[in-house]
Amino acid sequence: MVSHLAGVDEAGRGPVIGPLIVAGAVFEESNIQKLQSLGVKDSKILSKNKRNVLEKEILNLASEIRIRHLYPSEIDEYVLNGRKLMKLNWLEAKAMASIITELHPDVAYVDASDINASRFGHQIRELVPYPVQVVSSHHADRDILVVSAASILAKVNRDRAVEKLRETYGDFGSGYPSDPRTRSFLCGLAESGVYPDCVRKSWKTLDRIKRTDGNSKLG
Repeated sequence: MVSHLAGVDEAGRGPVIGPLIVAGAVFEESNIQKLQSLGVKDSKILSKNKRNVLEKEILNLASEIRIRHLYPSEIDEYVLNGRKLMKLNWLEAKAMASIITELHPDVAYVDASDINASRFGHQIRELVPYPVQVVSSHHADRDILVVSAASILAKVNRDRAVEKLRETYGDFGSGYPSDPRTRSFLCGLAESGVYPDCVRKSWKTLDRIKRTDGNSKLG
């Protein structure tokens, strides 16, 4: 019997601008080592060009893939109104469970967002409506090939989403709070207090900008 193994990961958890992308891919077990020979690794240590090349290889090798966009308005709803343990980690767990349900692997490997990897895996498993083994661990995108593949898919799709937003709003940088260009973009909006839909309004970054009125360097 052929075993099917899935990897699930996210990209864009930390930015204040743009969607959080969750990606999953399922592979026949006999194809897993091919990922290694292709040079599949954690997306964070690969160049943009290398990720784009590997995305095509992964799409050819995977039995199926799924991509979920979690937009700022949905993120804000969970961050601002979710009960304890029902905030951003819970939103990610739900998205990952949905992807696993559609991919229907025998085993699903996920990169844990929660500081408690076991709890995160249990949350996902409880949301999948069929018996499945969920292996949740930290640094899975580095250590497990199928999760590395998912991390590449997530990062490539996040990059594309950001590029589309730049076409509308101009160059706001990476979207991360630590990026001076991103902070400058947000400072330009702070006086009116009106932020576009691409901005995560639940992020504390905006409060710091409002306190400084965009007139001094943010700490």
